[in-house]
Amino acid sequence: MKKLFFLFLMAVVTALPAAGPDHSIQAIRYANSPGFAASGLVIGAQKDERVDIAFVVWLIRGGGHNILFDSGFHREKWMKYFPVTDFLRPDEAVNLAGVKPEEVTDIVISHAHWDHMGGVDLFPKATVWIQKEEFRYYTGEAWQPGGKHGGIDPEDVEQLVRLNTDGRLRLIDGDDVEVLPGIRVYTGARHTFASQYIRVDGNPPFVLASDNCYLYRNLAEHKASATFSEADQPGNIKNQARMIELAGSADRVVPGHDMLQFQKFPTQGRIAKIK
Repeated sequence: MKKLFFLFLMAVVTALPAAGPDHSIQAIRYANSPGFAASGLVIGAQKDERVDIAFVVWLIRGGGHNILFDSGFHREKWMKYFPVTDFLRPDEAVNLAGVKPEEVTDIVISHAHWDHMGGVDLFPKATVWIQKEEFRYYTGEAWQPGGKHGGIDPEDVEQLVRLNTDGRLRLIDGDDVEVLPGIRVYTGARHTFASQYIRVDGNPPFVLASDNCYLYRNLAEHKASATFSEADQPGNIKNQARMIELAGSADRVVPGHDMLQFQKFPTQGRIAKIK
C-alpha cells in the first residue's frame, strides 16, 4: 500500500508544471530630467504642466541570469539635445546593485530609441534580445525615403548589426513569447515600429512597460502616451489595459519614466526594490 501511494504521489508531482525561477526585480535610476512637459507624456495634459522624470534600467535576477530590461544611454551628444541631471553611466549604476557589467547575461530591449538601446555596448558579454521587426525596420527601411527614424541613433544601429554578426543578438518573432524562463515579451503598444514590454512571472507577476506607458497617470486616466500617433493611440490604451490584466493589478505595472516607482517601492539611493 505504501509503495502504491508513493508511486501515485510521484505521478502527481511529475504532472505538475515546473516552477519558474523566483526572480528579483530592481529599478535602477541612472539620470533625471526635471521639469519635463507633461503634455509630451500624457495625452490631454495641460501645456504648462511640468513633471520630473527618471531614466531607468531594470535589473532582473533569477534562474542563473542577470537580465537588464533596457540598457540606458551614455553618448554625450544626446545630453545636448535632452538635458539630464544626476547622470551615472548605466553600467556604473548597475554595478551599484552588485552586478558587474561583464556579469550581465542578457539585455531585453523594449525599443530602439537612444535612451533605451544606447548602452548595449557597456555590457560586453550580454546576449541582446529585440523584436525581429524592430531590428529589420531600423536597420533598413527607416533610413530610406519616407522612413521614420526619429530618436534612433545611427551608432546604436551599427552596434546592433555588429552584435548580430558577433552572434550576440536574438530576434524575437512576435507577441507573447517566453524569451527566458519566466520572462515573456508582448507587442502591440507601438511606441516605435515594433516596441515590446515584458511580464516577469511569479507570485505575484509584474509587468515592466518601458515607454509603452510613461507614467502611472497614463494607467489611472486611461490616457495614451503622448508620443503615439493618433492612429496608434487606441492600441496604446488597449495595451495598457492588457498590461494590468497580465500583472493582475495596476500597482504591478511599472511605467518607463515615472519617478513614483522610487516612492512606491523600498528605495536606497538610485535603486528601488520592486520584487
